[in-house]
Amino acid sequence: MVVHSKMRGSTCAALAVTAAGAVGLGFVAPQVPSSSMTRTSSASSTAPARSAASSARAVPSAAPVAVAGLGLLSLAGASARRSKKSKKSVVSLRARGGEEDTRVCIPLEELRNTDVEKVGGKSASLGEMISQLSDVGVPVPGGFSTTAFAYKEFLDKGGINEFINDKLSDESIYEDVDKLMKVGKEIRDKIMDTPFQEDFEEELKAQWQRVSGGDEKFTFAVRSSATAEDLPDASFAGQQETFLNVMGYEDMKQKVHLVFASLFTDRAISYRHDRGFEHEKVQLCATCQKMVRSETGSAGVMFSLDTESGFKDVVFVTSAYGLGETVVGGTVNPDEWYVFKPTLAEGKNSIISRTMGSKLCKMIYKAGGGSETVDTSDEEQNSWSASDEEVKALAEMAVKIEKHYGRPMDIEWARDGDDGKLYIVQARPETVASQKKVGVIEEYKMLEKGGTKIAEGRAVGKRIGSGEVNILTSIDQMSEFSEGQVLVADMTDPDWEPIMKKAGAIITNRGGRTCHAAIIARELGIPAIVGCGDATDKVSKGDKVTVSCAEGDTGYIYKGELKFEKKVQDLGELPEVGLKIMMNVGNPETAFAFGQLPNEGIGLARLEFVINNAIGVHPKALLNYDTLDGETKELVDERMKGYDGPKDFYVKKIAEGVATLAASVYPKRIIVRLSDFKSNEYKSLIGGEQYEPDEENPMIGFRGCGRYTDPFFEECFAMELEAVKMVRGEMGLKNVEIMIPFVRTLDMAKDVNEVLEKNGLKRGEDGLKVNMMAELPSNVFLAEEFLEYFDGFSIGSNDLTQLTLGLDRDSGLVAQYFDERNPAVMKGLETLIKAAKKKGKYVGICGQGPSDHPDLAKWLMEQGIDSVSLNPDSVIPTWQFLAKK
Repeated sequence: MVVHSKMRGSTCAALAVTAAGAVGLGFVAPQVPSSSMTRTSSASSTAPARSAASSARAVPSAAPVAVAGLGLLSLAGASARRSKKSKKSVVSLRARGGEEDTRVCIPLEELRNTDVEKVGGKSASLGEMISQLSDVGVPVPGGFSTTAFAYKEFLDKGGINEFINDKLSDESIYEDVDKLMKVGKEIRDKIMDTPFQEDFEEELKAQWQRVSGGDEKFTFAVRSSATAEDLPDASFAGQQETFLNVMGYEDMKQKVHLVFASLFTDRAISYRHDRGFEHEKVQLCATCQKMVRSETGSAGVMFSLDTESGFKDVVFVTSAYGLGETVVGGTVNPDEWYVFKPTLAEGKNSIISRTMGSKLCKMIYKAGGGSETVDTSDEEQNSWSASDEEVKALAEMAVKIEKHYGRPMDIEWARDGDDGKLYIVQARPETVASQKKVGVIEEYKMLEKGGTKIAEGRAVGKRIGSGEVNILTSIDQMSEFSEGQVLVADMTDPDWEPIMKKAGAIITNRGGRTCHAAIIARELGIPAIVGCGDATDKVSKGDKVTVSCAEGDTGYIYKGELKFEKKVQDLGELPEVGLKIMMNVGNPETAFAFGQLPNEGIGLARLEFVINNAIGVHPKALLNYDTLDGETKELVDERMKGYDGPKDFYVKKIAEGVATLAASVYPKRIIVRLSDFKSNEYKSLIGGEQYEPDEENPMIGFRGCGRYTDPFFEECFAMELEAVKMVRGEMGLKNVEIMIPFVRTLDMAKDVNEVLEKNGLKRGEDGLKVNMMAELPSNVFLAEEFLEYFDGFSIGSNDLTQLTLGLDRDSGLVAQYFDERNPAVMKGLETLIKAAKKKGKYVGICGQGPSDHPDLAKWLMEQGIDSVSLNPDSVIPTWQFLAKK
C-alpha cells in the first residue's frame, strides 16, 4: 500500500539529464512542444521573463548542477495517440484570451505562470521555471499536469457539484470541528466513488506513457495544484495531498483521484473559508513529476528572505537527509544556513550563519512504492546534510528565481543521491514576511524578567502569547481544544489547521522554521516554537505558560502567564536630525530585525555576546583540547559538531556571528568591540576555571587591551583576529571596523597596533579602521595623544561614569550616584569630542546614557558628536525627540 502524506508538497524531484545529447526520461526540451498542438503567440507573452532569466548570474561550477531539458523522448507515439481522439480533447492553443483551452492534461514545459487558472499555481510555476530558467542553471523536473477543465468536467459529469455545494452551505460546520470532519469525509467519499470520464483516462495514460516510456518502475511524485494557491498573500501550504514514489499507471491514476478528493480535506475547507475563497471557484489539478532519488541524498526548503524578520538580503536554506517531506512536514529538525546575497553576487564566501539540526529521522522509498520514515545514523546526525558549495549553489538558484518572479519566494529543492545534482521542485511566493507593511514596526517585549524557563526551541515570528496548555496527540482530539489555549504537540501537519487558528500559541517537539506548523503560524500571526525536542514532557495539560518568540531565533517557554507588552509604531517619514543614530547590537539572532530600523549602522557590537552564546567555551580550553578531562571534552564535543576541530570551531563561530551582524546593516559601518570579558566572566565559560585568576575587583582587573598584549592570552586573541580577518577578507564584509577596549596607557595603544599588524589587520590597510573605546580617565586626560594610534573614539559612557565617579555599578549601596549626566562626566565627554574634532577623527558614543536620556543625546549633538549608538528600542523615541527639538 502506498503511503501518502498530508504535508505541503514533497521536495522529491525529478532527475535531470546529465549530459548534452543524452535522452532522459521525464524531460523535454522547452523549445520543442511535446503535445500535438502548437502555441502560436507564447513568445511575445514571455519575452520579458526570458530577458530577466538571461541576465541572471550563472551557478558556480564548484557545485554539480544538471540542467533539465537537454534530452528528448520520441513524441511521435504520444502525438499519434492524441491525434486519434483530437475531437474529444482538442482546444485552441492560440493567443491567451482566445478560445477556451479544453485539454485535460498539459506537459509542464508548455505551461507558463499565467496558466494558474488552467493548471493551478504549482504546475504553472513549474512550467514557468522549466521554460524560462533551465538555461540559466535552475534545473526543474519534467512531467505533466491535469487541468482545471478536466476537474470541472469530472465534477459536472459525475453529478458531484450539487452535492458539494449543498454540504458546504451549512455555516455551522466552520464552527464545529466534528461537523467539519463529517462533511469533509462525505464529500471525499463521493468523489472517490465517482469514476473518471473516459477521455480523461485516455489522456492521463498517454501522458504517463510519454514521460515514463511505459516503464512500470518509473517513479513519480503526484502533487496537488489548486487554482487558488501559491498566491502572494495566501500560500495554501499543504492544504491538499502529495504522494511519493508512485509507480505504474494504475497507481498514478489512483493517486490523481485521491488528489482530486483532497480539495475537500477538513483543513482545506477550513483554510479557504477563513481566507474568503469561494469553494466552487477553486479547482484542483494534479502535478505529475518525475522523482529525484533524494532518499539517498538530501532535500529541503529555502526562502529568498529571512522568514522571521522579513530581511530581504539573505537566502535562508534548510536541509535534511532523505525525501524532503520530513523538512516540509516538521518531522525533523533540519540543518540551517543563511547566505548573504550581496557577497554571493561578488563570489565571496557568503554563508554568514549555520546551525546544525538533530536530523533524527529521514524518509526513504518503500519497497513496492510509497515511502517510510527510518532513523538516521549517528554519522548523519553529526554531519551537515549539504556542503557549503551546495548551499551557495542553491542560494544562487533562489536569487535567480526571485529575480524572475519579482518577489520573495518559498522554494523546495532536492539533491539526487545517484548523480549528486541539485534540483528545484517547487517555487511559490512567500506570503507572510514579504507582506508586512513598510514603515510600521510591531514590537513585543517581556516585562517580567528572570522567569523560569521550561523549554526552548526555534522561534517562529516575533510575538509573545500565553495561556493554558492543552497537549494533543491526534487530530481526533480537535473537539477538546478551546479558543486561546496553548497547543502543545509532538508535531503538526496541515490537518491541524482548524485547531491552530484557535490557539493562543503553538509548541511542537519536532520541526524547523520552514515546516507547515511554522508557515501556518506565521500566516495566522500566532507565536510558535518548533523543534523543542521534549516540550510534551516538560509541560502538563492545564499548566499556565508564556511563549516568547521575541528574544531572537531561540524561543522560550516560561512557567506562568508573565507580563509582556506590545507596541505598534507607524514611523512615517523620519527627518534628518543632525547626527548619525547607530545601534548597540551584539546578538546575531536579533540582528536582521533590528537592521530594518532606521539606523546608520551598528556603533557597538560586543564580541562577548557571540563568544558566550555561540561558543560557550574558554579559548584556552579549546587550544588545550587534548588535555581536557573526559566530562569537559564531552561538553565541548557537543558544541563543536560540524566543525573541523576546536580552533576551526572558535574562529568560524566568531566569524559567523560578526558576519551576521555586519550583513544586517551592510554596507553601513559596524564597529566590533573585541572581547572584553572580565576574569570572572571568562571563568564561567566551559573549562574557564583552570585558566582564570581570582580577582577582588575584575572590573578594573585583567581585561580588554591588557589581555591582548599579554603572552598568556596572545594565542587566544590571535583566533579572534583570524575571525575578523576572515569576515573582512574571504567573506567580503569590508564594513567591519574594530574597537579596542580598556586601553590604559599609550604603550598599550602602541603594542596592540603591533599585535594587530602581526595578525594581518594593519590599521589603514584595505580600508581597515581601528577605533578605541574611550572609557578611562587616562583616555580623557591624554585624548589627543591616544588618537595618534587610532582612527577615532567610541566613548563608553558606562565605564567612564563609573571610573570618573569611583563607583561600582553592581553595588546597590552607591547605585543612586550613577548618572552619565553628572557634570564631571559631561566635562570628560566634552574633552573627548573636542580632541577628536581637532584631530579630524571620528567620535561617537555608546552607552546607556543616550538610550535612557534623549536630552543627553541632544546635548551631545550640540557638541558636534558624529554619532550616538543606542539600544534598538531607544532608536525611534530618541529620533523623534531630536526631530521635535
